[in-house]
Parts: sequence; structure tokens; C-alpha cells
Amino acid sequence: QICLSLVKLLFYLAHSPLGSIVLLDFQPRQFVMVDGNLKVTDMDDASTEELSCKEDNDCTLDFPTKSFPLKCSVVGKCEGINEKKNLFNAYRYFFTYLLPHSAPPALRPLLSDILNATGDLRYGINETLRAFEKVLHLYKSGLYLQKRPLLLKDYISLKGFRTVEGEDYKCWPSYSHLGCLLSIHSAEEAAAICNSQLQCQSFIVTQHRTWTGRPLASFQSSWTDLIPDTNAVVYIKRSASSGERL
Repeated sequence: QICLSLVKLLFYLAHSPLGSIVLLDFQPRQFVMVDGNLKVTDMDDASTEELSCKEDNDCTLDFPTKSFPLKCSVVGKCEGINEKKNLFNAYRYFFTYLLPHSAPPALRPLLSDILNATGDLRYGINETLRAFEKVLHLYKSGLYLQKRPLLLKDYISLKGFRTVEGEDYKCWPSYSHLGCLLSIHSAEEAAAICNSQLQCQSFIVTQHRTWTGRPLASFQSSWTDLIPDTNAVVYIKRSASSGERL
């Protein structure tokens, strides 16, 4: 969410009515999340000036660990230097820390491609935004899910119940530090996640949703202490419930 919001912001800056705007003091502390969108808190160090040049050799974009040769345009400006400076700063301050984590395994190669392409400045902001929107579409639609055996048939579902909240086993990347709370596309995906975790004996799908509209599921090491909840469904492994009375 943070990276996509940042890319949308940089897309606007690259195509603003004032021209391409560069953030000269590009640091994480200069941004804040407001209602799920990244905002710039200080525009004092923003500029529309692009580096003047006479030849291509005048247009090297230098960073502490990398340098990029750019073209000198016919009007004597380094082509796209503001856009590329913003994008590489986004790569080194945000993408490298956030993109490799948390995504479903099937989407990680796509995020790795974005990371590598922006790190080498092979992508401009237009291509970067398209790549992010493709990943978001796959994530929200569930099209990233690989064909696999249907596992939900191995679970008993009880509508209108959930387990008592409390500390349970942890997993990564959980939305809660008390247990294993993950976003899912469907109960079928939740069953596959539960099957992949040795501790998991049940999971609860709630009405709570993430910013992408995906429901949250809580994965549990037991299924006892059920309480009524009209907005939840608890799924229990048949193997865990065998010999027990529900």
C-alpha cells in the first residue's frame, strides 16, 4: 500500500501542470500516511528545474552507490532527470525495505522484477505504475492463486461462531502481534494456509477487511471456547474434531 501510494504520488509529480517536479530532500521522514494515501509533508525542497546540459556527458545522475548516464535533449536539458531521481530514491528508501516482504509467494517474482527494474532505472514512472497496478489486480482478484487440490472439504464450518480472542501462535506477516492474522482471497486459500502451518487446527473468517477489500482470517492452534458471532465463520479441521462433540 505504501509503495503503490508513493508511485502514484511520483506519477503526479512527473506529470504535474508545473512540469516534472523533483523532491530534493527525499527522505522517509518527509512523508506521512493520510487515510491510506502517502502525502508529502514539506514541499520547500521541491523544484521544477531540470539540469542544463550541452552534451550527454553533462547528464550523469549520481547516487552514493550508483551512477546513471542520461541524454541531453535538444533544448539543453537532461531528459527525465527529475523523474528518475525521484524514482531511484523511492527504490532505495522504500522499495528495497518493503517490497521483498509480505506478498504471497506467487507474486514475489513480479515484485522482484519491479525492484530490479527501478534499481537499474530501466523503468520510468509510467512503467512502474503499470507494473504495480498489475500486481494489485492479481492480488485483489485472486488470479495469482495457483491451481491446487481443494482443501476446504477437509474442514467443518460453523457459521455464527468464533473462538475467544487471546494469544496464540505467531506467523509472518501477521496483522496482529498476538497471533496469526492474515488477509485471504477466500476460505479455500485460508484452508491451504492452515494446512501449511503445523500448529493450525482451525481458522476464523471475519467481516474485517484490508485496504484491498480482502477479508482477514485468524489462524488458531485449537478450536475450543467457541462463542457466538453473527459476523464470523469458524472452520475446524475434521481430523482435529474427530472424537469430539461440536
